Amino acid sequence: MSSLSAFAAAVQQDRDESSKTSAFPLNHIIKGDCVAALEALPAKSVDLVFADPPYNLQLGGDLHRPDQSKVDAVDDAWDQFASFEAYDAFTRAWLLACRRVLKPTGTLWVIGSYHNIFRVGATLQDLNFWILNDVVWRKTNPMPNFRGRRFQNAHETLIWASPNANAKGYTFNYEAMKAANDDVQMRSDWLFPICSGGERLKDEAGRKAHPTQKPEALLARILMASSKPGDVVLDPFFGSGTTGAVAKRLGRNYVGVEREQAYIDAAEKRIAAVDPLGKAELTIISGKRAEPRVAFSSLVESGLIRPGTVLTDAKRRHNAIVRADGTVAGNGQAGSIHKIGAQVQGFDACNGWTFWHVERDGVLEPIDALRQIVRADMARAG
Repeated sequence: MSSLSAFAAAVQQDRDESSKTSAFPLNHIIKGDCVAALEALPAKSVDLVFADPPYNLQLGGDLHRPDQSKVDAVDDAWDQFASFEAYDAFTRAWLLACRRVLKPTGTLWVIGSYHNIFRVGATLQDLNFWILNDVVWRKTNPMPNFRGRRFQNAHETLIWASPNANAKGYTFNYEAMKAANDDVQMRSDWLFPICSGGERLKDEAGRKAHPTQKPEALLARILMASSKPGDVVLDPFFGSGTTGAVAKRLGRNYVGVEREQAYIDAAEKRIAAVDPLGKAELTIISGKRAEPRVAFSSLVESGLIRPGTVLTDAKRRHNAIVRADGTVAGNGQAGSIHKIGAQVQGFDACNGWTFWHVERDGVLEPIDALRQIVRADMARAG
């Protein structure tokens, strides 16, 4: 049997077992092959995918340090493929399965090393995913190159993609990322240490519970940047459960898929110990573009501004009268707050929300302050 046929047979066997599960397994780890397991999930049900697939390292023999001690490298069966052709077929299968369950507004992250990320990226584009960013994770404490025959491998690459080039409305918390980066745009090179110390899961013998456990800080950056509280995050290669632990802490829901029972046991124990953050801590800062649109007529309809109210600029040089239909009249003309604000100043354009003021309790305040009252009411109603 060819490697591709064997792969297809294994997928079909797991598909038959996974098809027994029809309920949406929110905050649950599904045991089995990711392709078969995802076929049991509803289409367009996931907001975000984070995938840390096998890297297909193709290691040739053991790796030793200068003192001849053996390096605890990734030599597990799940990371081994018969050929690049087999790995490409595997990649195509799981990417298609992920796209089926992604919402039209959802996005996918995949991480890899030079061994596999270029093959994954090519397959993404062949399947018409649209690459939004590639992000370089620079490791503060990378493993050295013990043989001294190459540069030290000090980074991994992440690809962030939407299901297609026309995808609209995907989540990117731009303002939050900028604020977290000292009010400077967040760059695409991220500096984090590899998972070590108390964060690294160990088995009863003191060995690594998983050879490629990712740091929680990396997953937190991804989830905070491209998801919202309450979103569903899928990890088709769940491993030690970093995605689930971070999702629970950040108020997101998770769905994990994992084949190895030992990893599932470690992940479930890890996630059970996580305390979720509260609503106040999880509120995401947003800019003006993310706020709901409020028409000036809404202020009139809500009674915050009555017809006949006189608007003025901050220095009381120009006036306009509010009309019942939500327009204003000034300087012999009528129109929107923006149009009349521009005309009374002799300008081509004007932001009427910040130009026009209204007197309340003897104090002039911009009508934009009243717009925020309406927005707060809309948020409470939502």
